[in-house]
Amino acid sequence: MLNKKVASFIRQHRLLRPEGHYLVALSGGADSVCLLLVLKQLGYSVEAIHCNFHLRGEESDRDELFCRNLCDEQQVPLHLVHFETREYAQLHKVSIEMAARQLRYRHFFQLCQDLQMDGICVAHHQDDVAETVLMNLIRGTGLKGLSGIRPRQDFNFVSNNVSVSPSDSQVLHVFRPLLCVSRDEIEDFLNGIGQKYVTDSTNLVDDVMRNKMRLRVLPMLREMNPKASENIVETAENVAFADEYLERKVEDDIRGLVGENVFPEASATLSIPIGKIENEYVLYRILSRFGFVSPQIKQIFARLDAPTGTVFCSETHTLVFDRGCLLIEELEKIPFREMKIPEEGIYRIGEHARLKIERFHREDSFQIPREKHVVALDEAEVSFPLTVRRLRDGDRFRPFGMKGSKLVSDYLTDQKRSLLEKRRQLVVTDSRDRILWLVGERLDDRFRIKDSTEQVLVLISE
Repeated sequence: MLNKKVASFIRQHRLLRPEGHYLVALSGGADSVCLLLVLKQLGYSVEAIHCNFHLRGEESDRDELFCRNLCDEQQVPLHLVHFETREYAQLHKVSIEMAARQLRYRHFFQLCQDLQMDGICVAHHQDDVAETVLMNLIRGTGLKGLSGIRPRQDFNFVSNNVSVSPSDSQVLHVFRPLLCVSRDEIEDFLNGIGQKYVTDSTNLVDDVMRNKMRLRVLPMLREMNPKASENIVETAENVAFADEYLERKVEDDIRGLVGENVFPEASATLSIPIGKIENEYVLYRILSRFGFVSPQIKQIFARLDAPTGTVFCSETHTLVFDRGCLLIEELEKIPFREMKIPEEGIYRIGEHARLKIERFHREDSFQIPREKHVVALDEAEVSFPLTVRRLRDGDRFRPFGMKGSKLVSDYLTDQKRSLLEKRRQLVVTDSRDRILWLVGERLDDRFRIKDSTEQVLVLISE
């Protein structure tokens, strides 16, 4: 009966392919033992993986030995891995539970890659869904939290860079074929075939929230309604369907705000028209992809009328209010540092740019360069050392062709440059801190080539 139920669930959710090859996460507990046996009986090609986290002393070694013996009996290939979980948790400053999760899923991914597996099957069941939904509800959650545990989940192991779109080979596919059955059904199945399993003693002590939910709350709910767990799971399914519909609607709204490319290249800026932002959740869905957290996003939404220049920062990105738009840009990995240039040569400026400085005698054939990344100066007017730096408040220069000076900020505003572009703007100054060149934009008229110019200084931004 349980086999048929699981087989129907796999077909309904299109989880596993008959010709596929899958890993099974085997702890030795009733759930994972049931999963291994059922998938084997249904004819799937499976291998097992057991993780020894060395957290429970002799009991951890007992579990490993049980899994060895079970896989030998069932003629299932077994892969073993040992983790120093406490040391990892201390080193990475995470909880023991999070450390174990990170260690096992990274290993699952690598093993699937090495063995060319189609994914890994884990043994979550109906009661796990009910526990998860109730815990999320207690903590406070949205629709995703109320959806519980989904039959399939994909983990991206390619990069932390949000602009990357992973290929299938860079994703761990996690399948949960037992979500259609309860813990009681699993134990009845194993008892019915005389199959033993091990019990994790830490699961019998109500010292953490999940154990309290399993040992105290759910039994009490079942006293009120024997189908409490089943009904919670059914509700989670309904919420999941509603969430999927909402997701499609939200994605349409996001594209309406920012176009198709929600993840611009690292050097690009994402612009969101403030006048089109009507829904806080849509804004949350966009900004959360750039590291902004819920309290920040609530504050941003509440202050959409904030003045130009208002700034919010996540760990990875900057958000700036600028003339009716929210501008989002990745933070510099290496902060820019101004550079002194004592003489001609080639200098690396920042992470990716170079500045080339050449000096030569002016010939009759000399032509003033027209490209924006090249500028020619009258060397007689320039005093070394030069400095390459970012724009500062109050900086002024005399734009080429003009008589009077102008604030560089005003000049860039006239050129429709955003606040973020202004912040990135480089200038080259001489020893008297006079701006020679607004890099990539405009030469200062005081240093232009004149009829009397004999020596030319050429600056090239690469």
